[in-house]
Amino acid sequence: MTIRFKTILTFITITLGSFSAHGFVVNVGKQATLPKYSTNLMAVPKKDSYQITLLPGDGIGPEITEATKGVLATLCKKCGFEIELKEALIGGSAIDAVNDPFPQESLEQCQSSDSVLLACIGGYKWDSNPRELRPETGLLKMRKEMGLFANLRPAKVLPQLIDASTLKKEIVEGVDVMVVRELTGDVYFGTPKGIDEVDGQRVGYNNMIYYEKEIDRIARVAGDVASKRTGKLCSVDKANVLDVSQLWREVVTDIISKDFPDVELSHMYVDNAAMQLIRWPKQFDTIVCGNIFGDILSDEASMLVGSLGMLPSASIGESGPGVFEPCHGSAPDIAGEDKANPLAMILSAAMMLKYDLDRPEEALLLEKAVEAALDAGYRTSDIKQEGDGCKLVGCKEMGTAVSELVESIAMPTEITV
Repeated sequence: MTIRFKTILTFITITLGSFSAHGFVVNVGKQATLPKYSTNLMAVPKKDSYQITLLPGDGIGPEITEATKGVLATLCKKCGFEIELKEALIGGSAIDAVNDPFPQESLEQCQSSDSVLLACIGGYKWDSNPRELRPETGLLKMRKEMGLFANLRPAKVLPQLIDASTLKKEIVEGVDVMVVRELTGDVYFGTPKGIDEVDGQRVGYNNMIYYEKEIDRIARVAGDVASKRTGKLCSVDKANVLDVSQLWREVVTDIISKDFPDVELSHMYVDNAAMQLIRWPKQFDTIVCGNIFGDILSDEASMLVGSLGMLPSASIGESGPGVFEPCHGSAPDIAGEDKANPLAMILSAAMMLKYDLDRPEEALLLEKAVEAALDAGYRTSDIKQEGDGCKLVGCKEMGTAVSELVESIAMPTEITV
């Protein structure tokens, strides 16, 4: 079994921690020498051939999958390596085919792959199904069974699309935020839970629970990500009200101060964080939070960019393959009409290359090709602005444009996280 998190020991100098308005901050200085630990997020070492499970899912999923397959084929041909793509069922399509939102065969195929690329799931068709036969149940099962406890969700405002944001240009220009969300704990998975009858009336309840080890491991992922970016990490909780958040704050502070002393850590209550993301998002670089807070804040952060159609994400575990998917939904209202934006899935493939397949140069090439397509004026309907002078294209044409740019632009050498 491949162990994803590999501890590496180096040394830096630090001063004692201090307190800021929002919590504990670790300051870099010259008065003490302590070990620094970092982690290796790669699932497999770089090699000449990879096996990837492809999950087209529902709605526009098959369309954006086809566009991404074309881009990856061009990339492999240019860069001299192979990716074998094998499809499997998940979501509504799996329910229709085998009456299971994530069948055992799909799970086993995902677990035996080098990585997993997912399009999107869900749709009105299955909304009235019982809980066990809804597409979202398959997604939660996949996360749990594959141990995908960390979700990485970047929200970077591209200059070509700055006018697509609903916020003022001076607010969002230069925004580059990474939300690290814990994915398999918290109120979504806590037990006991249910709906019972008490004193003649129905009572619904869930359990917001975190074990120390769950907080420990997500804090290490966030510390690693922050240390490779600007070195700023904001942990979001509700420690003034929730006992579980008090434990969260204590564990995060302990891990970051001891094992990532070069990272400047602050804490912020979730209600304030929601406000600050709109008021002045450039104050944030890396944000770490629990499952339910991360679910809300990552969606909020995504709208700084202007469209969910531009945002990729990565879900990773302690070992084995990660799952890489666009942040948007299945958009059943436009399915089959060639109106979908494939760029988020293409960028998700770039994250797969970076975080799972140890090919950061190829990942950056895909990112540059997407930006070049935008520079060339290609726009799908979700990012097209009235009077912008750009060309309205469909899913297929956008995929073709990115493929051609992958083939034509030079291989980049500057690698970023």
